[in-house]
Amino acid sequence: MYFGGLWGGQLQSWRSGKYASIGKEPGLDEPALSCKVVKLGKDMLLFSEPVKDLQVLDKDGKPLLARDSNKRFFEGPWMHKYNGKYYFSYSTGNTHFLVYATSDSPYGPFTYQGILMNPVKGWTTHHSIVEVNGKWYIFYHDTELSGKTHLRNIKFTELKRNADGSIVTIDPYVKK
Repeated sequence: MYFGGLWGGQLQSWRSGKYASIGKEPGLDEPALSCKVVKLGKDMLLFSEPVKDLQVLDKDGKPLLARDSNKRFFEGPWMHKYNGKYYFSYSTGNTHFLVYATSDSPYGPFTYQGILMNPVKGWTTHHSIVEVNGKWYIFYHDTELSGKTHLRNIKFTELKRNADGSIVTIDPYVKK
């Protein structure tokens, strides 16, 4: 299970592993807070191991910094596996990108790869990625129809990849 988020997701309140009612985010030059990962037990109700941080590194192998709001984890984690690689995708929050990182293990460490989807209309960008009949699709939401952040509509589009497995960035408003 992958979970957590900044602000409402309370990652900043759990920095030490124990809850602090007044959570403090890391300094801009400190490693960014990360998504949490844990294996569930057979009953799918309890954890079968301790919760771990899911580390996302840059292409030089260094942790993403809190200042990098175009790349760092904010919320909305999703994991899928394609051709033996794990693809961890997530929202950057206030910069509104969906980005992704890859690893050979579902626990990471993951290497940041790039932007999966450019910003949509509305505040949040959350998604899921699934394979249907041999094609991959991304499901997401925006506020294009309503113009109101609390009235979201669901959309989907085919997820395209390059020969090396990298994902072609989606611009949600370019007609195909």
